[in-house]
Amino acid sequence: MSESHGDASPQGAVQDRATLSHGTAVTSTEEALRKRHTARARSASRRTRAACRAAGVEADPAAVIAVPTEAAAKAANALRLSADALTALAKGAPDPAADARQARNAAAASVLAARIAQSHGAGALADAAYHAALKASQAAGMAAGREGMGRSEVLNAEAEAAEAAAVAAAEAAGWR
Repeated sequence: MSESHGDASPQGAVQDRATLSHGTAVTSTEEALRKRHTARARSASRRTRAACRAAGVEADPAAVIAVPTEAAAKAANALRLSADALTALAKGAPDPAADARQARNAAAASVLAARIAQSHGAGALADAAYHAALKASQAAGMAAGREGMGRSEVLNAEAEAAEAAAVAAAEAAGWR
């Protein structure tokens, strides 16, 4: 029993010492992750606004309702969700899991706006922009999910690549 404990203990102890003696390194890592998640959230938020503009839907803050059915109300909700995500990212100490969830929320709001824009600008480019927004949201969800909890380099890189592809598709569709 002590052999098995001895095999696992040194590695865990080294990792714990590194965490304790390099508290600032951990904070710096969390801050770097927050910057990455924030950059994705801001990009998704810009896509949300651009898709709403492309659809000719100006969001009225008073149009935010619990169950929107009209395009203006849906756009208002998407813009509010996106703004809420950015506000949450600006508050408190960095928390990779929570920060990744906010980036996911902004990406999800962008899907809603992309769907509105797609319905107003039917065509292959609008369809591609919607599908790219959906993929970016799914990738952001994976990065925020249980497997990565906002810390996985692979999942974050995939989310960043999907976001870049969504930006390119939105621009190709004329959503600026």
